[in-house]
Amino acid sequence: MASGHRSKKLTYLSCLALGMIFLAGSSSRAEEGMWTFDNLPSEALSKKYNFTPAQEWLDHLQASSVRFMDGGSGSFVSPFGLVVTNHHVAIGQLQKMSTAKKDYVKDGFYAKEPKDEIKCPDLELNVLVSTQDVTAKVLAVVKKGMSEEAALKARKAERARLEKEAKQKTGLQSDIVSLYHGGEYWMYAYKKYTDVRLVMAPERQAAFFGGDSDNFTYPRYDLDMAFFRVYENDKPLRNEHHLKWSTNGAARGELVFVTGHPGKTDRLFTVAQLAFQRDIVFPLTLGFIDRTIAALHEYAKLGTEPKRRALTRIFGFSNAKKAYDGMFLSLNDEQFMELRSKAEKEFRIKIASKPEWKKAYAGAWERIENVLKKHGTEIRRRVYLRILGSNLANKAITIVKLVHEVKKSDADRLDGYHDSELERLKFRLFSPAPIYPDLEAVNLETGFRLSLDKLGKNDSFAKILLELGDPKAASEKLTKATKLGDPEFRKKLVEGGVAAVEKSDDPMIVLARKIVPIIVENEKWQKKHIESVFTPANERIAKARFAIHGKNAYPDATFSLRITFGTVRGYPMNGTRAPFQTTLYGLYDRALGFENQGDWLLPERFWQRKNKLKLSTPVNFVSDCDIIGGNSGSPVLNTKGEFVGLVFDGNIESLAGRFFFDQSVNRTVSVHSSYIIEALRKLYDANDLADEIVTPN
Repeated sequence: MASGHRSKKLTYLSCLALGMIFLAGSSSRAEEGMWTFDNLPSEALSKKYNFTPAQEWLDHLQASSVRFMDGGSGSFVSPFGLVVTNHHVAIGQLQKMSTAKKDYVKDGFYAKEPKDEIKCPDLELNVLVSTQDVTAKVLAVVKKGMSEEAALKARKAERARLEKEAKQKTGLQSDIVSLYHGGEYWMYAYKKYTDVRLVMAPERQAAFFGGDSDNFTYPRYDLDMAFFRVYENDKPLRNEHHLKWSTNGAARGELVFVTGHPGKTDRLFTVAQLAFQRDIVFPLTLGFIDRTIAALHEYAKLGTEPKRRALTRIFGFSNAKKAYDGMFLSLNDEQFMELRSKAEKEFRIKIASKPEWKKAYAGAWERIENVLKKHGTEIRRRVYLRILGSNLANKAITIVKLVHEVKKSDADRLDGYHDSELERLKFRLFSPAPIYPDLEAVNLETGFRLSLDKLGKNDSFAKILLELGDPKAASEKLTKATKLGDPEFRKKLVEGGVAAVEKSDDPMIVLARKIVPIIVENEKWQKKHIESVFTPANERIAKARFAIHGKNAYPDATFSLRITFGTVRGYPMNGTRAPFQTTLYGLYDRALGFENQGDWLLPERFWQRKNKLKLSTPVNFVSDCDIIGGNSGSPVLNTKGEFVGLVFDGNIESLAGRFFFDQSVNRTVSVHSSYIIEALRKLYDANDLADEIVTPN
């Protein structure tokens, strides 16, 4: 287990770091923070590193950064729409393109000519164009005397209106992002691209060298990269902004930056929210992950093709398990919770010290805590009022909800079904990516059994599932009989509206019609009893921080564009020190140390071409930049804005980064830019691609 590498008690340095962060309030040290581009701590950066980024520099990095909507980050690295990211970010698309005869995940791919580039079935890339603070507009609709439920509805309706208005005006995908848990609301406008084509990816064995055993560890030796090209009007995109490639890469002690889209952190949670994560959320999540992994491994034993089909799903859940185990360990650390409790208590004492602060902000913490105490058991039960893990079931539920929601006014619709969201929803819903009935049967059975085990036979949702009979037989029957694997069938149902869906005899749609009312009721319950209380309480806590500390803090991660910085350096590890970088010498040594077997088997080309390689070439390196899941594929940049590395992981000590950052040991692990070029030229005969990257433009 990955978490076994971490002591059950936080290190002294960790505790010291926590004290600095939380007991001092919202201030943070220079290297810590996933900062929004409008609020980079330039003064601290200038004071420590004597570097102040110009606005033009920041604008260029923003325009060069790319968000992968299936989870991850990337960047433009040529003026011809070329984007680099991680292999493990690309793996979902590689799997969807693959067949029993051609496995791009296992064997890799390189398009030697533009005509050979393969269009991805359902990949959406976003580039942030502009941001605008719309906090005043969102909060203006909340009137005095409104109930919390009515206020939440008003906020949501106004957000939907603003997003629709912005999209109609600009043509850009416009999303309102909640920062500081409601302290601010910002409109993020994105240029969206959906014609994205695969250019190059190495074999999985090279990209994920060391496998799950080495995942979230360091030293590492991974070629975790992939290249895509964005097309517009069926031609490669001509993009003004792209990152210049540094063939020298990152050096020890160098100041570096990371731009990307970190997915989620909970560093601003209250103690009650953290305790709820520890006692309810994480055990439920890990239980689902464990069941799913076990079922997938059994399915993979059925043969070569089932093993291929299940690989990316097993990889995803195994990666999640290792991450969640590490985070869960931190939540169960008594010192961590004690420090958070002490910091929160002192902060609330400070709020109570001024009558105006006390009147405006006190009581928010109690509201959150009381709701969680009152509804904790019910929240736990309601998690299972859904079918977890099934692609086909999710599509059926989406179709049934969609045809009914679009008949309502935009303001009254469920989350995810507003006018500004429909284009993205339909892009995913009508994806031509293959769906394998035998694999779906396993996923569906797992979801059925989980809900049945947790809800009990008297629950109305469980009764519907029990009517289907034995979960295994029912899942196999449903997945064989449904036509939802055909995207054209899904389109016709949606185009036919409520009438077509209500009269459909497709078994998955029939099931969805029965369970959607329960699912919708559950969403409404969550809004009424949880979200309507949490939203204003979190807003008040955020405003309390602003009142005392201003904006000397960064917001929690929200899968929106951020920038972080730090230095390239090693760290203390297992009684010794981890080096700041690894080399090709070390790659071959590690492979030989495991007799070139299992997770440490190198592709044959690495042995055939070993003599062509410069073995002192840096492979991976670490920096103390502050990242989290979602930053995978982010570029690492020097002060010139040059590409010096590609983020692909954190070390085992960084798993607690969901809740706090410890600069002494938390490390970002990246592929060195020199290794990427060395591999393209000498291992993959991809000189044209290497030339496109390194040629000045």
